Amino acid sequence: MEHFQGHPSIEVALVVCNKPGAGVIARAEHFGIPVLLIERERFLRGDAYLRELQATHITYIVLAGFLWRVPAPLISAYENRIVNIHPALLPAYGGKGMWGEHVHAAVLASGDAESGITIHYVDEHYDHGAHLFQARCPVLPGDTPATLAARVLELEHRHFAGVVERAVLES
Repeated sequence: MEHFQGHPSIEVALVVCNKPGAGVIARAEHFGIPVLLIERERFLRGDAYLRELQATHITYIVLAGFLWRVPAPLISAYENRIVNIHPALLPAYGGKGMWGEHVHAAVLASGDAESGITIHYVDEHYDHGAHLFQARCPVLPGDTPATLAARVLELEHRHFAGVVERAVLES
């Protein structure tokens, strides 16, 4: 939200969240951005809140920390316009159940020398769409899932908004 504040052609017009009380809600309120709280059943098996997104003139969807699978009607309506960030170097450590510390624990258990982030388009499969960007960081001796997660989070903060900006401007 901070990155796009005052941007000449990109606006964060809506924050969609499935967790009442999540920190992003207060952040959105700080920036004066409306929040739409969604319910799992309607999102996954109903209309996926497509009417609300279209009524708000949403043209691009950016996922950050969103763990539900995006339903087909939403993917169809926003083909190649839904971007996700994943805390690993896909295609490794992606798919159902691969989120948060689960990812970092799997990287450490495998003995990989590096980890990182993948920013990608969303398609009908978990963590599968075309990659927009990857950044790497070392796995250090003595790393725990928490220390590796902190290093990966630094990459997310450094790169995510800029990659999203380039994708939107190029579309």
